[in-house]
Amino acid sequence: MPEGLIVKALSGYYYVKPDAAAPGETVQCRGRGIFKKKGLSPLVGDRVVYTPTENGEGTVDEILPRETELIRPPVANARLAVLLFSLKEPDLNLQLLDKFLVHIEHAGLRTLICLTKEDLLEEDESARDQDLTAQVKELYEQIGYEVIVTSSMTGSGTGEVKSRLAGEISVFSGQSGVGKSSLLNAMLPGLSLETNEISMKLGRGRHTTRHVELIELENGAYVADTPGFSQLDFLELGVEELSTCFIEFREIAEGCKFRGCSHLHEPGCKVRQAVDDGVIANSRYEHYVQFHEEMKEKKRRY
Repeated sequence: MPEGLIVKALSGYYYVKPDAAAPGETVQCRGRGIFKKKGLSPLVGDRVVYTPTENGEGTVDEILPRETELIRPPVANARLAVLLFSLKEPDLNLQLLDKFLVHIEHAGLRTLICLTKEDLLEEDESARDQDLTAQVKELYEQIGYEVIVTSSMTGSGTGEVKSRLAGEISVFSGQSGVGKSSLLNAMLPGLSLETNEISMKLGRGRHTTRHVELIELENGAYVADTPGFSQLDFLELGVEELSTCFIEFREIAEGCKFRGCSHLHEPGCKVRQAVDDGVIANSRYEHYVQFHEEMKEKKRRY
């Protein structure tokens, strides 16, 4: 039986791209009733076995084993998260950036940080802004993340991002209005995804993406264009897991005096020592403390 990739799920239908099919060629399928009985649901990104039906449509018979599974957005087999944050309009928000990184680490994906809208750095502020951009890039690269500065208007960095996506299923994520659709349009001319202007009053864009769909690039990349999030909660994450989602804490934390150290007040904490010594950035530790408090507060409420 033929195999393929679910590239879109909409109104109870699964659009399967058969192996070796041309870009954009899909078979509209229904899922078998047995999935519901088993509590399974096919996801965008799933590799599946399907049976063609006489009317040119098909039935999804089997979901092949998944490498990864995301709950929000609901995508299977993504291995790379492309995290987009703008340098301007809205201004760069490192606390929110770190919050997204926590969720991506918890999901077990690799991360590519894209700092977008480089073209909006105004000339009279360019020295200060360029300095800040360089500092942020250096901070996250030292932690171990890959960082690319991009502009969809000038095309700067878009080729680099595109080549990084080759052969991967990637999830585009980040704050609303930072240029996700614009970057995808720049990488795939003719795509024409809907984009919206930023509300200057709110400092954020309106969501332009309504459902999860894999967009295919000609280099074998599939990009899940997903709704932007303006906020994230920590309901899926245990407070004891938080420190492992700060990747620069992991090795250092092994030297802490107490097993299960919260890195907040325990004596002999190597993570706090590393902050004092400048090995761990103050901003990262401050956000860790804030997230820890936020999670404890949520736990008390629920």
